[in-house]
Amino acid sequence: MTKTRIGVIGGGQLARMMAVAAIELGLDIKVFAEAEGSSAQIAATMVGDYTNIESIAEFANTVDAVTFDHEHVPLAVLRELEARGVSVQPPSRALEFAQNKLQMRKRLGELGLPMPVWAEIRTAAELQEFLGDNGGVCILKTPIGGYDGKGVRVVRSVQDASDWLSAEGLASVGGSLLAEEKVNFVREVAQLSARRPSGEFKSWPLVQTTQKDGVCSEVICPAPNASEATIAHAAQIAREVAEGIGVTGVLAVEMFETPNGRLLINELAMRPHNSGHFSIEGSVTSQFEQHLRAVLDMPLGSTESRAGYSVMVNLLGVDDQNDFVGSLDAVLTAHPQAKVHTYGKSPRKGRKMGHVTVVSDSAEFALAESHATVAALLDA
Repeated sequence: MTKTRIGVIGGGQLARMMAVAAIELGLDIKVFAEAEGSSAQIAATMVGDYTNIESIAEFANTVDAVTFDHEHVPLAVLRELEARGVSVQPPSRALEFAQNKLQMRKRLGELGLPMPVWAEIRTAAELQEFLGDNGGVCILKTPIGGYDGKGVRVVRSVQDASDWLSAEGLASVGGSLLAEEKVNFVREVAQLSARRPSGEFKSWPLVQTTQKDGVCSEVICPAPNASEATIAHAAQIAREVAEGIGVTGVLAVEMFETPNGRLLINELAMRPHNSGHFSIEGSVTSQFEQHLRAVLDMPLGSTESRAGYSVMVNLLGVDDQNDFVGSLDAVLTAHPQAKVHTYGKSPRKGRKMGHVTVVSDSAEFALAESHATVAALLDA
């Protein structure tokens, strides 16, 4: 029997955009949200605690497969679901490496994949040694719980991390920290791909990403001036990651490109990702549709681009009043070639409230028009 019912744990904008894709495919989608009034409540919703196995099991019993809007569901909960015969996609054995950056580094090292120099840090002495070996500066991360720039510091002395190195600080993040070299890079890129349980794999064009205050602010597809060798290498890295750790669904591999052309893996996301929002308008198959296809083990769609370039710019909250919806009429009139997505969230400064995408055969037009549309929304 064909599987047509999918459950998404997490009620954010990713689940919201998956719901739209599910409607287009004729799939039944249900969301397990953390609270009433979530962004994703355009779909049938159950509200509860995603750390409670019985609540999640009750939800899972109503669908054919479970997937995620975020990567924070405890592994013990996921393993129990799998033991009860639930199709969890991506499986717990893969999500372990998205939830814990130290475990990710260790596994990618076993696979021989390119990464920055790194070390596990448990003491001030170990951090001092790493700083001494890496030019007196490093990127220090908490292995668990960090995202969008949280849990990440540029460290130049042991004192810069004294709170994290305290007994209480270490206990809160599993007993150790992750130190990485501060990479000299020319730009950040991301490789989006999808893999289904039966093994079919497809990747989108490599994209260039720009971060602001630790949050993705702009994505250009394809990455400008990327060589054929870089494009092929990035896609191969994504395939080796997906197959090596058993990822199903969409995978985003965020990487640094160095001055000598090397690609170094920064982080992984095992779900639709901010770097792939351009695909809604810019690709034959969006990352959200592809994720659903992959999770249900359906044939994957084409990842070809619909035009020469797609530019996506995030719409970040400016205060606790502007939800960007009230100004849409005037902005859409002035910028008819822009696609504006708002996420139905209550406004908050710095919060991801939506995004704007412009698709064009002119990279210059797509960049200018997307930024002009965002500026108009911010100024309205």
